[in-house]
Amino acid sequence: MEVKRMGAKEYKDACAQIRGLCANYDRVTGSCWALDTECPQMITQSLVCKYFRDVLLEDKEGRALKAEIMGEDLRKVCKVCGQHFQALSNRAKYCAKCAKKTERKRKAEWARKARRLVDV
Repeated sequence: MEVKRMGAKEYKDACAQIRGLCANYDRVTGSCWALDTECPQMITQSLVCKYFRDVLLEDKEGRALKAEIMGEDLRKVCKVCGQHFQALSNRAKYCAKCAKKTERKRKAEWARKARRLVDV
């Protein structure tokens, strides 16, 4: 397996994610509980920690970082406005702005239909 290298921004984001979410990271000493040494992911700019790769990058907060590091393009085109947006799931169809508008329209239509059925 090829070792992926991180840029400065990805490295900074990875360290922040480790400090906030890693179950093996000791926040007092900055060491890894699983290895009883300094966290290997925090001292190198390559993906060396298996827990970081398999758990933290697969987490909801880590998907965007994974896309940056691995070179995956999770950007999709919004069905309403046509702009590119960062998708966090494979079901996303709309950018955040259009998703709100679309949801309001859908709920309003549902309410109109429900009122029509009650009036009958």
